Amino acid sequence: MILSLVLSAIGILIAWIACDTLLHRFLLHPLYAENPSLWRPLDQMNMPLVYAVTWVLIAVFVLTYWLLISPKSLGAGLLFGGLLGCALGVGSGFGTYIHMPVPRGLAWGWFLGGWLKGLLAGAILGLLVAG
Repeated sequence: MILSLVLSAIGILIAWIACDTLLHRFLLHPLYAENPSLWRPLDQMNMPLVYAVTWVLIAVFVLTYWLLISPKSLGAGLLFGGLLGCALGVGSGFGTYIHMPVPRGLAWGWFLGGWLKGLLAGAILGLLVAG
C-alpha cells in the first residue's frame, strides 16, 4: 500500500509539472504578458516554496483519497479529483480575480487548470491505489 501511495504522489508530481508547463508557459503566457507588473520575473520566484506548496497539495490529495474514499476505483478517483480540483481552481482562479486586476481569461485559465490537475490526480490515484 505504501508503495502505491508513493508512486501515486510521484505520478501526480510529474503530471502536474507537465500540466503547469503547458498551461503557464504556453497557453496563458499571452495573458501574463498583458500585465507584466503583476508578476515576479522567473529568476525571482521562490522555487523551494513552489515545490513545498506542490508537495503539500499532493500529500493532501493522496492522504485524503487513501483515508476517506471507499471503495477506491478509477471512477471514485475522478469524482474526488474533479471536486477537489474544482474547489482549488475556483479559489486560485476567481479568488485571485476578486482581489487583483488580472484578465478574466486568466482567471478562467487558472480555474480550468486547477480542475484539470484535480482530475489528473484523481485518475492517478484511482488507477494506482487499490481498495
